[in-house]
Amino acid sequence: MDISRRSTQIYGLLLVVWVLVVGWQVEEHIRVSEAAKTELRGRAEVFRNFLSATIRGQRFRGAVLQARLEPVLDLLVNGQTNELSRPSELVGLTLLNSAGDSVISVGQTDLTLATAAEGEYWGPETVTFVTPVRGVSFAEGTATNPIVVLPTPTNEMRGREFPRPERSGESESNASSNTSTTNASGAAEARNPAHEGGGPPPPTPGQGGERRGRWRGRPPWLSGLSDEEVRKLMAQRELHGLVLTMSTDKYQAIVTNDLWVRFVIIFFAGISAAGAALAWRTVARTSELQIRLVRASEMNTHLKEMNLAAAGLAHETRNPLNIIRGMAQMLSRQPDAPPEIKEKSSAIVNETDKVTAQLNEFINYSRPREIRRAVLPLQSAIQEVVRALNYDMEEKKVKLEMKGDLMSIEADEQLFRQMLFNLLLNAIQAMDVGGEIQVVTGRKGPEAFLEIRDNGPGVPPERRKEIFKPYFTTHQKGTGLGLAVVQQIVLAHGWEIECLSNEPKGAVFRVTHLKILG
Repeated sequence: MDISRRSTQIYGLLLVVWVLVVGWQVEEHIRVSEAAKTELRGRAEVFRNFLSATIRGQRFRGAVLQARLEPVLDLLVNGQTNELSRPSELVGLTLLNSAGDSVISVGQTDLTLATAAEGEYWGPETVTFVTPVRGVSFAEGTATNPIVVLPTPTNEMRGREFPRPERSGESESNASSNTSTTNASGAAEARNPAHEGGGPPPPTPGQGGERRGRWRGRPPWLSGLSDEEVRKLMAQRELHGLVLTMSTDKYQAIVTNDLWVRFVIIFFAGISAAGAALAWRTVARTSELQIRLVRASEMNTHLKEMNLAAAGLAHETRNPLNIIRGMAQMLSRQPDAPPEIKEKSSAIVNETDKVTAQLNEFINYSRPREIRRAVLPLQSAIQEVVRALNYDMEEKKVKLEMKGDLMSIEADEQLFRQMLFNLLLNAIQAMDVGGEIQVVTGRKGPEAFLEIRDNGPGVPPERRKEIFKPYFTTHQKGTGLGLAVVQQIVLAHGWEIECLSNEPKGAVFRVTHLKILG
């Protein structure tokens, strides 16, 4: 399996892992949100149970005084819940009758939901719970004993006692004295024992469900109302429904905080996945570079072997060439040799010298550069190389001038002389008769530089980098390896060489970063 295919699989796996983390965090956020909703529902159930217990504790004959119930409701909604004086989470509470109308309402409640089905209704800032009132509690079951909220008594009637409830052995006359009513036949209406808890009495049998007679134990402040008015009042104030409106601030805070936590986890999971992907990319590139390095090393080894073989072949070829050259010279020197033979022998010698020179350059180029650094007086080394080229300079009538300070550098003496020899020979070959060459040395900070300047034709800008390549030459007699050898020596020393223009005419070969000693 190649590295690119494996990288694709790794990136895909990291993406899948990140997506799984995102899905996991979304699921956890939903779970936390539902848990917060369940907790809010539980607190609403606490309020409902407390209200149920309050009504059970204050009821008398199935009735609860509004004056006693309202302060409790107001404390639940507008009171303080703990010593930290934080406002109650309950923002509204409404008790409803069977028609969905408000019997008692405290705080802010959406009465449009009074006739809605049982359940919970979530808004942007509040949640409303609609619950039916069944019996004396808010639990499942049937409404067998509804509770009536009696209106607040007037100031004149405050302090009066409720009439004592009738007992099962009391006579009809006593029942009449307690505000009883008679039916159409004049018989006294017996109280239903099942209705002993209070509230409006059930309909008299045989009357088609119509309630007749007065409500037994009617409060004194209702004594001025007719039976029909009392029945209507009781029907309007029977408890059938409860609407609780609670703030969702705490729920929203929990959801928001959890959402930020999930976002941070997802963000760092993405950063981790991206970091892992970058790490794998680095490993993959490193592996590719290692493979390329191994292949390059193998190729380099092969090239070295080929180079040694070629150098050996060139070295072995020089011996037959020397023999050919010697035999051609012998033929040309014979006294009885015809002129044609002497001419051809001279041509053989010249061509053999060219091939031998190329073989020598090739062997010199292919030879490994082992630097033996030593202190080298720069000016004396330049003078010795110039003396070696006196014959070539006199042949072309070239003037050479040396400029610069006396200094010593760190270099391999033999290689430095070979480098300088090739540069000066290249300049001599490039110029016409009567040219000028300048050898300039100087200091540039802690280092020295060497320049070979000539006033020849110069080097075009597009060829100034190609002239250091092997077998690239602009001279008819050149081998194309002189400047390549120069670059080898320069790089082996850690120096730099560049070809520049010598205004107004010619070329400059500048060698920099020569280390000064002494």
